[in-house]
Amino acid sequence: MFENREDAGRQLAEKLRSLLNKNKNEDWLNRSNTEILAIPRGGVITGDVLASTLGLSLDIIVSRKIGAPHNPELAIGAVMHDGSFFANSDILRILQISNDYINKNIAIQMKEIQRRLLLFRRSQEYNLKDKTIILVDDGIATGASILAAIKWIRDQKPETLIIAVPVAPKDAIQKLEAEDGVNQVVVLEIPEPFGAVAAFYEDFSQVSDEEVLRIMNKYRPKS
Repeated sequence: MFENREDAGRQLAEKLRSLLNKNKNEDWLNRSNTEILAIPRGGVITGDVLASTLGLSLDIIVSRKIGAPHNPELAIGAVMHDGSFFANSDILRILQISNDYINKNIAIQMKEIQRRLLLFRRSQEYNLKDKTIILVDDGIATGASILAAIKWIRDQKPETLIIAVPVAPKDAIQKLEAEDGVNQVVVLEIPEPFGAVAAFYEDFSQVSDEEVLRIMNKYRPKS
């Protein structure tokens, strides 16, 4: 159980430092090209603590879940800002969801993705080639959003990709570890059975746009 997202971030930072100390050949924490990418909104709170504790830069990456008809919490997939769609094939096959439904909801989520990118980082352009990327969220449920982000990041040719989350179910972690391009998955808690991410936080309050913007302004290059 985590007190809040800040507490989860502090514990993640300690875990990452511990892993670094165990493997003297790994120097990614000391590289100038190491970057934390956080998924808004909640992941930005955790990512901010990681970045400030470890002395790294922080940026955001936005992927949006597509919910099933009549059950928006059940992810049938997730979409990225360039329109690339990660499909939860098992769910799509079971529910026999139409392409019209998928395309309509992709269009809706694309508008929200672009709104967030322009608000929080003022650009949709990234340069991740040959960098070490630490992808952060405040927790994983189905894994659709983070898997979509992983697949997009992989296409940007980073040198190293590390996933760091406070809590996730075992099956989601196994999927992440099996993904091409993922070098390491760092997770603090893998509870069984797994319910909602919020169940593992004492305070899982909704994060506002204003809070994310305040954090990201700290990392914005000075003009």
